[in-house]
Amino acid sequence: MRISIHHRCAEARSYRAARVKSLFNVESGATFDIEAELPIDAPDWKLGLVIGPSGSGKSSIGRRILGAGAFYIPAWPGRKPIIDAIAPEAPFDDVTAALAAVGLGSVPAWLRPYEVLSTGERFRADLARVVASRPARVVIDEFTSVVDRQIAKVGALAFGKAWKRGSGQAVLLSCHYDIVDWLAPDWIYDTASGEFSGRGLRRRPPIELDLFETDWRYWPLFEPHHYLKLPKMIAATNYVGFVGEQPVVHVAVSTRPGLVEGRACRLVVMPEWQGAGVGMRFLNAVGERWRTGRNRHGIRVPLLFHTSHPGLAAALRRDPCWEQISAMLFGGNKARSAQTIVESAERSGVSAAISAGYGGHFRAVQGFRYYGAA
Repeated sequence: MRISIHHRCAEARSYRAARVKSLFNVESGATFDIEAELPIDAPDWKLGLVIGPSGSGKSSIGRRILGAGAFYIPAWPGRKPIIDAIAPEAPFDDVTAALAAVGLGSVPAWLRPYEVLSTGERFRADLARVVASRPARVVIDEFTSVVDRQIAKVGALAFGKAWKRGSGQAVLLSCHYDIVDWLAPDWIYDTASGEFSGRGLRRRPPIELDLFETDWRYWPLFEPHHYLKLPKMIAATNYVGFVGEQPVVHVAVSTRPGLVEGRACRLVVMPEWQGAGVGMRFLNAVGERWRTGRNRHGIRVPLLFHTSHPGLAAALRRDPCWEQISAMLFGGNKARSAQTIVESAERSGVSAAISAGYGGHFRAVQGFRYYGAA
C-alpha cells in the first residue's frame, strides 16, 4: 500500500508568525507531507501498529489504511452501567468475556457508568467494547496515551491476545514504544524512522511471578478488589504472588472436613495486572502444591475452587489441569435454610429467634477441581 499524504493550510502572515520564521529559520508551517510504503495489501493480518511522536502523521496514516469511518469514538450512552452499554444485542457471556479478556475483571466496575470510571478503567472499558462489538475495521487513536505505563503494557498484552482470537482488522496509533513487545502486532510502521517491520520473531517479555505462603496480612490490599464481601476463611493458608516487590495476586486455601480436599477462595488479581494471565498461572501453581503435598498439612489432595465470575469460569474450562464438577444457577432455598438454623439452635439450647437464612440469590456458582497436567 502506497501512502501519500499532503496537507496544506493558509500561510500565517502575522507579526508573531513572521518573528518565529525569522528566529528559527523556518520558511513555512503550511505544508505537511508523508510518503510511505506499507506492504499490507494482503488481508492476512489482524493487528497493526503505527507508532511515532506526536504530529508525525499517525492519524492521517490510520485514515488512509482503514478509512476515517473506522476510527473508534468513545461515545457512551447516558448513565447506563457499562455492562448494559457494551454490545447491548450480544449475549451476556460474550460481554463479560470481553471485559475479562482486556483485564477489566473488577465486577463492581461493570455496574458503573463509563463517566464515573477511573482513567484506567475507561481505557479497558473502551477496549472491551471494541472486542465485544468486533467491527470489521477499527482504528484506535492515542492507544495507551492516557494511562500509566504498567496498565498500558498489560492492557496492550490483553487487547492483543483478545483481538487476535477473532476476526477483523485493527490499527492502533500510539506514541509509546514501551508497548511494542507486549502488544506483539502483525506489523509496525514507525513514523519517526519511516521503517516498516513485519511479524518476525517478536516475543512478549516474560512475567516472573514468585509465589509465597503467608497469612492474612496482605489481604487488606486485595479485599477492595474482590467481588464478594465475606468473612475470612477459618484456618486458611494464604498465598500471594509477587512480580518483583509488588504483590499482584492472592488466594486463600482451607481444607474440607477430614482433610480430603483443599478448598481455594478469595482469588484476586490487582486491577493493573488483570488480563496478563498471572491469575491462572498462580492458581495452577497453588493447585500443584496441594496435589503434590507441598502444604502445611503434608497431604496430597486435589484443590477445589468455586467461582461466579463468568470469565474465570471460562478460563478454568479451557485449562486442561482443571475439570468442572458442578454448576448451580441460583442459591439454595433461603426459608429452608433459616428453618434449619432455628432447629439447630433449639437443639443447642439457644432460645433466641433466628430469622436469617442463606441462599435465595441468583448467583451462578461453578465448581472446578485441579488434577494437574495429564
